[in-house]
Amino acid sequence: MGTIVLAGTAVLVILGFTDHSWWLAAGALLFLYVQYGRGSSSASSGTGAAPGTAATYRQYRERRDQQAKWERRYRRERPFEARRQAREKSK
Repeated sequence: MGTIVLAGTAVLVILGFTDHSWWLAAGALLFLYVQYGRGSSSASSGTGAAPGTAATYRQYRERRDQQAKWERRYRRERPFEARRQAREKSK
């Protein structure tokens, strides 16, 4: 996504040499990309007392739950391998 935005900005800057309003469009494109197009980290930066903590903890919980889900599925689909790994871990 960033490559497309940078290429579009470069085209608008080149077009701006003949008509300066294209430079305004390039600036607006970069502004919109920085504000809304770079993922959830910039979207959550302005809320609450400690915005990074809530988003980070939520992401941690989601990763932890996903990992637990994968581990349960692995144990269910490969019971012999899961038992072997548990035996090796207890040694």
